Amino acid sequence: MPGIGTFISAGRSLDAAVERVRLAESLGYDSAWVTHIAGRDSLTLLAAYAAGSERIGLGTGVLPIYSRTPVATAQAAATIDELSGGRMILGLGVSHRVTVENWYGQTIDKPVAEMREYVGAVRAMLRGEDPPPGRKWPTGFRFMGYGPRSELPIYVAALSPNMLRLAGEIGDGVLLWLCDPPYVRDVVIPEVRKGRERVGKDLDGFDVVPAVPAAVTRDRAATLDRVRADLVTYLSLPFYRSMLERSGFEAEITGFDEGIAAGDVERAKAAMSEAMLDSLGGFGDGDAVRAAVRRYLDAGAVSPGVSPVPTAEFEATLEAGAELV
Repeated sequence: MPGIGTFISAGRSLDAAVERVRLAESLGYDSAWVTHIAGRDSLTLLAAYAAGSERIGLGTGVLPIYSRTPVATAQAAATIDELSGGRMILGLGVSHRVTVENWYGQTIDKPVAEMREYVGAVRAMLRGEDPPPGRKWPTGFRFMGYGPRSELPIYVAALSPNMLRLAGEIGDGVLLWLCDPPYVRDVVIPEVRKGRERVGKDLDGFDVVPAVPAAVTRDRAATLDRVRADLVTYLSLPFYRSMLERSGFEAEITGFDEGIAAGDVERAKAAMSEAMLDSLGGFGDGDAVRAAVRRYLDAGAVSPGVSPVPTAEFEATLEAGAELV
């Protein structure tokens, strides 16, 4: 679903989130995405968004594959797709060892191979076929008395070159977080293209969806401080650290590590330079938000997703992004 999207989490109020989805739809946004963290269940949340909207695409950005079996995911996604009139986009990711082990009691052993197996199983079920033999999730499930949409889109979240190539090979799109425009241009697009070429395809019709942290705000400094606080967790995770280092932010990672080692979180946060934050998103007035989205489009993104950060004036941020719809 090419076009400008937005990430809308439920936050404190589910009712308010549904209203925000309606606002995004009225402004012309093409898609609304939900994250899957330690809050509401993302698939159930999409069902609420489906009931409260009419046109906008609905996607998980992203559902961790270790949180559900392929059978449970296929059934839930197919049901939401039917409820929404064919608007479901299933975004899948591997998450991180700390959450997979501590939340779901699972292990990430071979993430690329396990993602390949998971997507293959879900696709087979949606198409009414027997799932291929599996090591991590062996299953013989087939839908009975019900035929889901066989071509329901499946997107793969990726950061590393190996996972990006897999996304190009087996996915209908790729979902990105904390990948700045130069990384999209220099790493994401070339690696995805390699994956497409493996199966005799080009980039035509393949969606590239980076989340774009954004805020229309009258207090830019306070907003950047909040963004830094939210990024502490991400800079502690190996997958994101490696990607940010490849993006040229080695100095920021080093300074962050020094602050954490000293037990000084404020020092760690201060190591996240303003230049790094501005490379990732747009914070300030509406022009800053729009400029950030344009940078991602110019880098090769197909459907950047405006992602209002805490402290943002939410409606104003959506309205700013909507001028590019």
